[in-house]
Amino acid sequence: MRPIGIFDSGMGGLTVMAAIRHCLPGESLVYLGDTARLPYGTKSADTVTRYAVQAAEALRRYDIKLLVVACNTASAAALPRLREMLAPLPVVGVIEPGAEAAVTGVPDGPIGVIATEGTVKGGAYVRAIQALSPSMPVVQAPAPLFVGLAEEGLTDGPIAEAVAHHYLDPLLATLPRPRGLVLGCTHFPVLKQTIARVAGPDVALIDSAEAAAAAVESALKEHGLLNPGPAAAPQFLATDAPGRFAHLGEIFLGEPIDPGAVTLVDL
Repeated sequence: MRPIGIFDSGMGGLTVMAAIRHCLPGESLVYLGDTARLPYGTKSADTVTRYAVQAAEALRRYDIKLLVVACNTASAAALPRLREMLAPLPVVGVIEPGAEAAVTGVPDGPIGVIATEGTVKGGAYVRAIQALSPSMPVVQAPAPLFVGLAEEGLTDGPIAEAVAHHYLDPLLATLPRPRGLVLGCTHFPVLKQTIARVAGPDVALIDSAEAAAAAVESALKEHGLLNPGPAAAPQFLATDAPGRFAHLGEIFLGEPIDPGAVTLVDL
């Protein structure tokens, strides 16, 4: 009955939380958004690892049974360190499940990846995809403005569509044209409709949030940690501006967040 801990640099990881709640309604969840130090995507791997360790330590105080690194940048930079630090506690990132879903969904490729600058530069998706399918062609592009659009609630309309064309048109002009597109940042699923419209019906979108939720279910089963319910009320932690977290978090979670339920914490 212990909770699952989830953390992200901000509110994008709430898309992962929403997917977990849909997949595993009996599980209790505690979410930490490091809103004082977002975004992680433009910071060095060493800095991101340090922040991730601090977030994990904060969540461990809630007696969690599993940690979800609901941030692609932190998954790329810090997952080995977190697994070493928290063992035997299971730790699930978002890159490995997203890569597996991409290879399963588009086995013949090519696969495109859009993500933050840090995730793209680190090449984590390329390595994870080609570890499963060594000859798979992968093309990447950073799409940092999608993060700001998502956090401002500009998920549809002419501005979002213009930015999507700016990032996707060059990526999808690559030959051979990608047949799958990984949404390699947990902010991006809230822009899924706009991205799908610009990419076109012949490009399959791979949502790393949904893939991560399936990986969490598998890890819980493997370790005998599934809780049939009932779930406790979700807990929310933020390192800055809990009111803004509650207001904008609704965009990512898909339902209102009571500002009184968001606790301000210092890492």
